[in-house]
Amino acid sequence: MTLNELKYIVAVAKYRHFRKASESCYVSQPTLSIAIKKLEDELSITLFERHRNDILVTAIGEKIISLAESILLQSEQIKQLAKEEQGDHSGELRIGAIYTIAPYLLPKLIPAFHRLLPQIPLIVEENYTKQLMDKLHQGELDFVILSLPYEDPAIETKILYEEPFVLAFPPDHPLSENKTIKIADLKNQTFLLLGAGHCFRDQVVDAFPNIAGLQFERDQMQRTLEGSSLETIRFMVASGAGITILPCSSINGHEELLAIRKIESPTPSRQVALAWRKSFPRQQVLNHFIEAIQSIKIPCTMTITNPLTDVKT
Repeated sequence: MTLNELKYIVAVAKYRHFRKASESCYVSQPTLSIAIKKLEDELSITLFERHRNDILVTAIGEKIISLAESILLQSEQIKQLAKEEQGDHSGELRIGAIYTIAPYLLPKLIPAFHRLLPQIPLIVEENYTKQLMDKLHQGELDFVILSLPYEDPAIETKILYEEPFVLAFPPDHPLSENKTIKIADLKNQTFLLLGAGHCFRDQVVDAFPNIAGLQFERDQMQRTLEGSSLETIRFMVASGAGITILPCSSINGHEELLAIRKIESPTPSRQVALAWRKSFPRQQVLNHFIEAIQSIKIPCTMTITNPLTDVKT
């Protein structure tokens, strides 16, 4: 049994396709197939059920592949620890951020991090929370920037900052005459929300259950429309299609398009956090990454500055 064989079975389980798995491992398909068959013969088990149009992982295969993923991740950690012991901190850092954070944080974060560790290239991915956290577990990402809550015994999180939600509508909207918006003022408005899968949508619905169109079966005046991103929603609001609720960090530089108002107390907010595996070995890189985030100014947010003392597990 070799690390390459473990790498091959993990790839087949991921892609459910031998050709795609071999391409991801940079080997020929026959090489990968022969190695997997050799491992199955050595263990006297079947890892995959091979069908014409599908590859199924057997029950014992699921257990072995889970162990293989852990072994491969730990082998990479051994290599990284050895490199850092020799003073080499140049290995790339793979970070993910959810869609409603990445466009507003990363343009400032990346240069701030490179001022601290210019030799480390950053590989960045935007995605939904579930997809990012799956990749974090599998070792495909090193850090994820997300919105809490998130609970997992294998993952540590540190709150980076807290930001309130604000109301946005066209500048000529009747609500623009108010400095602070009351919940009662929002009834019968057409709301623009992110589509399903975005955690920010869920947070808005939780904070304002009566504006999401979900609790207004008897009130046909209440309507909601959906957009694919905060930027799409922003322009829909500017065009007069409705009003929306935004995280305050997303409004900087767009004040000419929208009227922005605070929401009455208690103002809903979200906590943005950094997440990483407990087994992540590059402690110095982790500390510098947090330092970089805390060194930048994120509009209308409250930065949490205690170094790793508020880590949640």
